[in-house]
Amino acid sequence: MDMLPSTRNKLYARANFLALFTIVYNFIEGAASMWLGAADETLTLFGFGVDSFIEVVSAIGVWHMLKRIRGNNGETRDEFEQRALRITGGAFYCLASGLFLTAVVSIGRQHKPQTTVWGIVVSLVSISFMWALIHHKVKVGRALNSAAILANAACSRACMYLSLVLMAASLGYEVTGIGSLDAVGAMLIA
Repeated sequence: MDMLPSTRNKLYARANFLALFTIVYNFIEGAASMWLGAADETLTLFGFGVDSFIEVVSAIGVWHMLKRIRGNNGETRDEFEQRALRITGGAFYCLASGLFLTAVVSIGRQHKPQTTVWGIVVSLVSISFMWALIHHKVKVGRALNSAAILANAACSRACMYLSLVLMAASLGYEVTGIGSLDAVGAMLIA
């Protein structure tokens, strides 16, 4: 049974809202995480923030894709989306390399963050928002039978896993005081 155009339009409007919300949320999360991570010398939180900015680029590509799909019902990527994917992929490789090397140096120097309390707070907020985004993106993606929207939900799921890593590393450090747990968390994010 075909979907009514009004229903389809409402679903695309919801998908558009979710994409824009993802952009704004990740931008705020990235800025806060990088600032707090730098202030407290917390590598895991700082790396999590950089990852959030990379996800902003990805989310902009998804938002553009939704506008295109809504206009012509096509799932084929255009040049802008392909460029956004290449930038996102390259940025993730740079982040992974940089975080891994910085974590190794941190372990070698036996560096300890000042505190990881902000990592716990940011991870709790992120897990809450990502869980809600995943739920709504999957719901819309299934209703529209859109592999692209479902793939975007999978990206939000990956972000939630990174939030869990941030929480584990931050809680682990606060409970034990073992500085290398921050570096191990950064390696896991990498």
